[in-house]
Amino acid sequence: MTTPPPLSTSGCPMLHGAAFAAQPNAVYEQLRAQGPAGWAEIAPRVHALVVTSHRAAVTLVNDTNTYSKDSRLWADLAAGRVPQDSPVLGMMAWRPSVLYTDGDEHARLRWAMDDCIDRISPHWLREITRRNAQKLIARIIAHGQADLMADFADMVPMLDFAEILGCPPDMTDQMVRACQDLISAGPEAAKGAANFAGLLYQLIQLRRAQPGQDLTTWMINHAAALSDDEILNQLFCVTGAGLIPTAAATAWTLYLLLRDDTYAGNLAAGTVTVRRALDKALWERAPMANFSVHFARHDTYLHGIHVPGGVPVLISHAATNTDPALPQDRGYDSRAHLAWSAGPHRCPATSQATTIVQTAVETILDQLWDMKLTDDNTDPPLRNGPFHQCPQTLPVTFGRKSPDRVPATALAGGTA
Repeated sequence: MTTPPPLSTSGCPMLHGAAFAAQPNAVYEQLRAQGPAGWAEIAPRVHALVVTSHRAAVTLVNDTNTYSKDSRLWADLAAGRVPQDSPVLGMMAWRPSVLYTDGDEHARLRWAMDDCIDRISPHWLREITRRNAQKLIARIIAHGQADLMADFADMVPMLDFAEILGCPPDMTDQMVRACQDLISAGPEAAKGAANFAGLLYQLIQLRRAQPGQDLTTWMINHAAALSDDEILNQLFCVTGAGLIPTAAATAWTLYLLLRDDTYAGNLAAGTVTVRRALDKALWERAPMANFSVHFARHDTYLHGIHVPGGVPVLISHAATNTDPALPQDRGYDSRAHLAWSAGPHRCPATSQATTIVQTAVETILDQLWDMKLTDDNTDPPLRNGPFHQCPQTLPVTFGRKSPDRVPATALAGGTA
């Protein structure tokens, strides 16, 4: 019998630490016992309401009159009751970006975000993803083993985003290193965030002087007339919100295909697509486990649960997608899941993220067709932290192959 995860000193389930990473579903059961939403400790001395009901989550994200995204409403933070070094502040403290605004200001920033993201050519995105994936495969193909997280799933979106942002070659390596620190669960995350912001500032100045066909230039020139601070935080938001979820979605799709004989066999037979495997992975392993932070503007009730004003209310995308109240026969080709959230703040880059994941998965399966999980008897350990549902590692083995299978441009690290 599995031991239930420990409770915090305040008696709440803990959405952080090794116990949560080891048994997330058991913690969600503890939360469901409180009702459609329950209290949790999301970091030491930081508490929030966490929504586990799919119906309640849909209600919340669409009720903009009652709930705000502006974290300056966070009562405990304003009162100094949140530790200044709390690891959740990087994701929850207010910034002048689309993620933390409402109403007309959100509409202005979302207009710029949507327009600029929509300018990313799907064909170009597939090409750079394929090339970057091949470059990474070239590094491991002769070894016969790899960690699909560190060697592939983490790296593909980092390399893609560097190109999407318009980083010159001499800045790309710095950007990747900063992103690697940024997504870590350790003390280097704060340093990575600061370095990443500094590089974005340099990039904005560079693209003002030397415009290109890239997301940074499009943000600079958009009719919404964003300030440099707004541009920096928009780019920080789209990159920060895109890296781990895209990496996790890539990893979970590969995990499903490598572990589930039905899906792997159907893929080989041509009766199921990588996209459908991704949709199943999004239902079962939402990359953003707990996020979509809102704040009630005043005391209220959410499906019978009292919500005090100024308290963070998180949606558990992981728990709402696996809500026992959902129809059990919904089918995994349904896209009613909340992995991308919903409402006015639904992820603006779902199409682009899907393109990256599909292309990366298809490329590595083509090159390393005989991959096997090193351990397919247990779920991989998760990274610590309340927000992401992402494997720490995903070790695989495969037959050693000649680098001749990989295009010469990938072996040379070429950019063509």
